[in-house]
Amino acid sequence: MTNILAIAGSPSHPSRTYAILEYASKILSQQDLQTDIISVRDLPAQDLAFGLYNSPALEQPKALLAKASGVIISTPIYKAAYTGVLKAFLDLLPQKALAGKVVLPIATGGTIAHLLSVEYALKPVLSELGARHILSTVYAVDKQIQIQADGSVQLDEEIEQRLKDVLNEFAQAVNHSQNIAKELAHAG
Repeated sequence: MTNILAIAGSPSHPSRTYAILEYASKILSQQDLQTDIISVRDLPAQDLAFGLYNSPALEQPKALLAKASGVIISTPIYKAAYTGVLKAFLDLLPQKALAGKVVLPIATGGTIAHLLSVEYALKPVLSELGARHILSTVYAVDKQIQIQADGSVQLDEEIEQRLKDVLNEFAQAVNHSQNIAKELAHAG
């Protein structure tokens, strides 16, 4: 089974960004893609703040990232940028941690005015980490995402369709990438 790592960059829980990742994980599991979700807020704050690259707490997230064929990064947008806790985590990853992986950014925000924040703030960092196959961002305004009393998520019809479409594209890209890797392995 192909592995996907979903990284939740929200400093709070429950959060809309985490709820979207849970929703995405369910959709991807229907396409035989195993998704692990990590929440950077659960990592030791001291390790993130002091840039402890060799922290034992980072071993599992780094291992999950290494085996993943695709990565979904979900973040709320605060003051026109992705979260500081996500930035602190990304800074602790190996230099080319996203090389050869399909990457899907997902962002949430209070207003559509911050839609381009992912383009000018997050995507350059992802590129610096080696990402070359970055899909179009799904940006959802907070009012399009409702967390129900039971913890489930209710998405606005329009954002739900966009998310399903991009997740289908993501699954196809990941599977295509895996097929090429297998062909290269057999040829070598």
